Amino acid sequence: MVETPEELRLKWRDYEVSTANLPPRRQEVRLGELAEVKYGKAKPKVKGHIPVVGSGGVYDRTLKALIDSPTLIVGRKGTAGMVWLQEQPCWPSDTTFYLDWIVDSVDYRFIYYALQFRPLSGEHARTTLPSLQKPDLENYLISLPQLAEQRSIVRTLQSMQNAIAARRRELALERERKAALMQHLFTHGTRPDSSSSATRFGRVPTHWTVLPLSECAEIQTGVAKGRRLGGEKTVIVPYLRVANVQDGRLDLREIKEIELRASEVGRYRLQDGDVLMTEGGDLDKLGRGFIWRGQIPDCVHQNHIFAVRTKRDVLLPDFLACLIQSNYGKAYFLSVAHKTTNLASINTTKLKALPVPVPSLSEQYQIVEALNSCDAMIDALEREITVLDELFRAMLEELMTGRVSALPLAEREPVGIGT
Repeated sequence: MVETPEELRLKWRDYEVSTANLPPRRQEVRLGELAEVKYGKAKPKVKGHIPVVGSGGVYDRTLKALIDSPTLIVGRKGTAGMVWLQEQPCWPSDTTFYLDWIVDSVDYRFIYYALQFRPLSGEHARTTLPSLQKPDLENYLISLPQLAEQRSIVRTLQSMQNAIAARRRELALERERKAALMQHLFTHGTRPDSSSSATRFGRVPTHWTVLPLSECAEIQTGVAKGRRLGGEKTVIVPYLRVANVQDGRLDLREIKEIELRASEVGRYRLQDGDVLMTEGGDLDKLGRGFIWRGQIPDCVHQNHIFAVRTKRDVLLPDFLACLIQSNYGKAYFLSVAHKTTNLASINTTKLKALPVPVPSLSEQYQIVEALNSCDAMIDALEREITVLDELFRAMLEELMTGRVSALPLAEREPVGIGT
């Protein structure tokens, strides 16, 4: 059984207390003293079952292995400094280095975690390397404990990663469940004996009425940046950008401000229940959006975002937000969008023409409630994964720096943290 983040925190706190006064038993060594750093080779043309690993991970299969023993593969071009743990025979490509161990007193998985803690490149490293040189890897310094403690550290960190992986699998399954439920509800509705009819954008229940969005909602366009305000009295207010409007959620961590005429605030102000939609973007995110809940007072929106204000005696905003996320909604926007390479956009006219399948208000409430229960589970799992990730990073730092010793765990079986 996977333990909760709070149980893991308490277990880790007790572990820190029990090991706080243990003396350090480490030596600093260069990675080149533990393993020979070798260049990968161009992949063979013959196909097989052996993974070919490049600087971005496994990308092909071949017939034979370049190295048969467990190794770490490090990108030297492209994603330089990225490290891939490969425990089965593999073929490191010519854009990588790989490690051939020359000592028995090292657990290769411990070295993998050491490289996660202090990466060779990226935001946590001393510099960002466009390419990695062999001496960079050979001279990489590692604070190396005894082999028994290395293995204990590995068990501890792996158990935490097992817990995170289990939660990620649950999250993926819940997202699949929501997608399947959404497809069923927008095809058959909630009536057990309901039939459906075909439309250009997918099947919909026959007992639903299809209305253009213009008949059941008002479309509010947003304010453009860089306008000349003509010396009139102005105010500075918060405003939403396209980056704030995601598919099925709002990202409000960074809110910009904009200057506009005081007389225009009412024209552009968002209202609780507005369904926010982007006019353009990546093909798979076209029409993305979610509901504004009045999180920020007097907030307006950019002209690349539509605010759809439904007539609530006909169409619930939550129902419309779900419809936009469904296959039906995505099919409509893709069919009417102006497309360029990997990008697409819609205009107000196309948005107003969206044919909205409208059930009764009571059925809309039932559908929204069912899908909201999925969203609640997804949100809970995402929060839990965030907590577990933070806990893992904290454990990694404590163990890799030696501030906490794993010696008490080295001579006995590990306490189960994962599944």
